[in-house]
Amino acid sequence: MPAPVPHPAHPAVRSYASGPSTTPLLGDTIGENLDRTVAAHGERDALVDVGSGRRWNYREFGAEVEALALGLHELGVRKGDRVGIWAPNCPEWTLTQYATAKLGAVLVNINPAYRAHELAYVLARAGIRTLLAARSHKDSDYAAMIEQVRGECPALEDVVLLGEDAWAGLLAGGRAWEPAQAREVLDGVAATLSADDPVNIQYTSGTTGFPKGATLSHHNILNNGYFVGELCRYTEADRICLPVPFYHCFGMVMGNLAATSHGACMVIPSAAFEPAAALRAVHQERCTALYGVPTMFIAELAEPDFDSFDLTSLRTGIMAGSPCPVEVMKQVIERMGMAEVSICYGMTETSPVSTQTRADDSIERRVSTVGRVGPHLEVKVVDPDTGRCLPRGEPGELCTRGYSVMLGYWEQPEATAAAVDAARWMHTGDLAVMDAEGYVSVTGRIKDMVIRGGENIYPREVEEFLHTHPDVLDAQLVGVPDERYGEELMAWIRMRDGAAPLTADDVRAFCSGRLAHYKIPRYVHVVDAFPMTVTGKIRKVEMRERSIELLEAARHPGPGDGSGHRAAPQPNTTPSN
Repeated sequence: MPAPVPHPAHPAVRSYASGPSTTPLLGDTIGENLDRTVAAHGERDALVDVGSGRRWNYREFGAEVEALALGLHELGVRKGDRVGIWAPNCPEWTLTQYATAKLGAVLVNINPAYRAHELAYVLARAGIRTLLAARSHKDSDYAAMIEQVRGECPALEDVVLLGEDAWAGLLAGGRAWEPAQAREVLDGVAATLSADDPVNIQYTSGTTGFPKGATLSHHNILNNGYFVGELCRYTEADRICLPVPFYHCFGMVMGNLAATSHGACMVIPSAAFEPAAALRAVHQERCTALYGVPTMFIAELAEPDFDSFDLTSLRTGIMAGSPCPVEVMKQVIERMGMAEVSICYGMTETSPVSTQTRADDSIERRVSTVGRVGPHLEVKVVDPDTGRCLPRGEPGELCTRGYSVMLGYWEQPEATAAAVDAARWMHTGDLAVMDAEGYVSVTGRIKDMVIRGGENIYPREVEEFLHTHPDVLDAQLVGVPDERYGEELMAWIRMRDGAAPLTADDVRAFCSGRLAHYKIPRYVHVVDAFPMTVTGKIRKVEMRERSIELLEAARHPGPGDGSGHRAAPQPNTTPSN
């Protein structure tokens, strides 16, 4: 009898995987879940702000959250109202996150890097009623920008500057309530809330057009934070150092909600990322977990005083946000002691995590993949043109489905329909490959794929290889137009301290015989830093635009300097011979 022919949709053949779990999804609202943690772990540390020395145990944190919720209630904030938060990482940010959830208000995260026109767009688009903001951050005068745009935002009624008199008044007003009356109001509000209510809007910075507001429910983000924490093996004994921004899911979901759903402690090392501050926080607070995007870990590992910090308390942590170079991951495990460090992959629209490595995965799995599908979720890899699920081992677009998929883009049904199909699959726009065991490797964005002379090139593969060069600190690749091949590769390279800048000929010599000829970068641009978002993601769109400008300037040089040398904007941009 002939062997049976496998069904084409069999999971051993198709790039599809689901995440069965014996741990049920949480049905709580965020406020209810926090109440459970306060009751169970009231005297344990909840929040530590290293810079100011302020700290709260869970009993104190819960009381402060309720005081702020009551203060906002007095201000007129009700269920469904949008409350904006515009500030760097600080305890006030975290208190606001939980106080708005208690009221059923929708917290709108505003990027700390925004300028006036971007602020006005989000305030008006989301219909923000109340705005809580820092007075300033770095070179941004938030208070002045708010006054500049206030007339363009008719829904905006109240502005409260964090840490100032109005903020203190909110808390004082909330603390002044009679306990019985406060309980009656808060319990009354809680009785009207559902875990499926919207609780958060995050404006995603797309590569084209205006940002879209990914709208997330209690159910979305509470469960995602909880299950990320489960896979990190968090308990109430863990202390999580959070140098990643709260305005992004990395900080407020994978960080704050993962912590509070397990009774763990949130540690804020600084308002914005500083490598020494992050290492100091781990050292002083005996943190067991450290978060960051790869560029943050690269900066920490390169810190001149790295060896002076005691990091022996570290057990785990999360690296996410962009693909992690293998060599960097190995150093994080070996030099920082993060033996159980987890790689997470996701996007804001999926709350954010869809796949994650497990603590008992081999080092090879944890350095070369973004893990397997998370509990209660599904992922598949499809042909971007047809939408059909591909066989395992073939690259295509990664899609995900389950509790984590957003409610939609705020008041943008057409944009929602373009991203989430009729079967509720979120189309990520990322290129990925799923192996026979269900591990996923993300190879780049569909739009980042370079097609040179008909050959598909995935930049991640070449970037990983360049990281093995002893003088290369970091490398990123983009495609640039080419008359003969359609596209060519340009490598942007950061050198290690003291290393001489590499030329394209140097790179070609290093790659020859080890990479296929068409994968070898034709152009090399040595830089001190890459253009990045506030969350540490590489802005490849900006890199590509800048690369085209540099090549154009090199082809059509301006007037010389009198020595016969052409005036090119970046002399480190060199083509190979």
